[in-house]
Amino acid sequence: MNMPERNPILWKDRKHFLWFPWSFTRYSLDCDRLYTDVGLLTTRHDEALLYRIVDLSLTRTLGQRICGTGTVTLHTRVDVSGQIILKNIKKPEEVNRLLSDLIEKARSRRQVVGKEFYSHDHDLDGDGEIDNFD
Repeated sequence: MNMPERNPILWKDRKHFLWFPWSFTRYSLDCDRLYTDVGLLTTRHDEALLYRIVDLSLTRTLGQRICGTGTVTLHTRVDVSGQIILKNIKKPEEVNRLLSDLIEKARSRRQVVGKEFYSHDHDLDGDGEIDNFD
C-alpha cells in the first residue's frame, strides 16, 4: 500500500523558552495542514485542516517582545477544543500573515464560504435574532 505524499513543509518551529527552543513541542505547516507534535517519551501528533480555521489572533507580552517571540491563537469552528495555540514562536507576525494567506487559499481551493462554519442557531447578522438560512 502506498502512502500519500505530504506537501512540502512551508514553516516549522518549536515552542521557545525565553529565546531558546528548548521544548518538546514542535509546530509545522504545509499548504493544507498545521501539525503539532508534543512530547518526548509519550508523544501526541495533531493536525488541523487550514480551511477549518475561522480566525487568528496574535499576542505578545513584554517578555515575548524582548525575546522576539509571540503566541498565535487559531480559532476553529470544528476542532475538538476550538483553539490551537502556537505558543512562544519566533517571528510571530510573519507566521500570522503566512497562516492567514494559506487559510484563504485553502478555503478557495475547497470552495468554502463563512456560513458553512456556523450551525443553524446563531445570530449571524448581529440583530439579536437567531438566523436560519435554510
